[in-house]
Amino acid sequence: MLTATEKRIVERCEALMDDTLALTCDLVRGYSVLGEEHAALATMERWFERLELPATRVPLDAPGFAQHPHRAPAEWACDGRYNLVARLNAGAPGPHLVFNGHLDVVPAEPTDMWARPPWEPWVKDGWLYGRGAGDMKAGIAAMIMAVQAVKEAGVEIGFPLTLQTVIEEECTGNGTLACLHQGYSGDFVLIPEPFGSQIYAGQVGVLWFRMHIDGVPAHVLDTRAGRNAIETLVAYLPAFKALEAEINALPRQAPYDTLDSPFNLSIGKIEGGNWASSVPAHAILEGRVGFPPGMSPEEIMNRVRRCIEARHAELGDGSPAPRVEFHGFRSEGFVVDLDTPGIALLSRCHQDLLGEPPKSYLSTCTTDLRAFHVSGEINGTCYGPVAQRIHGVDECVEIDSIRHVLTTYALFIHRWAEMAKAGESES
Repeated sequence: MLTATEKRIVERCEALMDDTLALTCDLVRGYSVLGEEHAALATMERWFERLELPATRVPLDAPGFAQHPHRAPAEWACDGRYNLVARLNAGAPGPHLVFNGHLDVVPAEPTDMWARPPWEPWVKDGWLYGRGAGDMKAGIAAMIMAVQAVKEAGVEIGFPLTLQTVIEEECTGNGTLACLHQGYSGDFVLIPEPFGSQIYAGQVGVLWFRMHIDGVPAHVLDTRAGRNAIETLVAYLPAFKALEAEINALPRQAPYDTLDSPFNLSIGKIEGGNWASSVPAHAILEGRVGFPPGMSPEEIMNRVRRCIEARHAELGDGSPAPRVEFHGFRSEGFVVDLDTPGIALLSRCHQDLLGEPPKSYLSTCTTDLRAFHVSGEINGTCYGPVAQRIHGVDECVEIDSIRHVLTTYALFIHRWAEMAKAGESES
């Protein structure tokens, strides 16, 4: 049962839905692919100011961060790039609650496959469309407006609360890690990833890799005079499928032992050659491989190396050994501790609003929850809207699910405050 105060909070959430959708649309218009996040950050800064939330820029090139043991290597510049954080009641007593959401999106190409340009949000049949609408700008809008709803309901937020809007979640996780490196930490984190109103129970490790193949260029009047790097690259693809099968055949810890094939290897990018009438001298492959919780990034890197070395030996074609590089994600997997007070509180909020306990969700990808878990030893979970076709064409998010996340988060903030007060009185 909801109290009179909680019913008032729910009413304010409904009143703020137009603003929540407006913020989502403003963020979608800022097409925030890697290195071009400035428009979305500027939008977020304006909304923080409008809502009278103190905004702080948290740089990715802070002193000492380059040496952080969990920082992923990146080939792009970090100079001048930053996250945006709003921290309330930093010195107040009580458990510190963190909301975290990423502003960056993956590229929308090929954009001609979209019904409309992906950076122009549109609504149809109860769904809001646009690149990043689901992953995860609607969730960011919901977490920000949940704070506003509690304030407008006249409820005091007296405990430490931090709102993190970060970049580089889609490629390294370094944005959130930079926040933790600079002291923007807490005791429990909620991330509105678009997996629906389920309790996120765990995630796999993720590694990015790149393989360079050298061939021998030649005129196509005699292709035998050269060695085709693209054809050589294609010969490695069965080895990567075998590596995926090998990883999934390893003994697994619960609860990943219940899934059929949770550790996926995807070849996401291939480049090669420079002229149709020349035997290509070079070819490059980039891929992503998932791996089990408990396996280190170093171990999976060694497995990728051995896979490529073994295939090179099998081919025996006299070509030079491929060069292997690792850039971007090298993120550990982990299982969430579902028996913590924060997750129990979230479950009660869900049940009181929907009349049934939440389901759990076991992920086969990675999120910024990893930074909190491995770097800060901070527990938390993901709980967000319902989205479709994330990373795909015509990505969209269900508007009713945004409303539910907004309301659940607002109720959670209020009850977290009550829990903090109870803890103070007991102490």
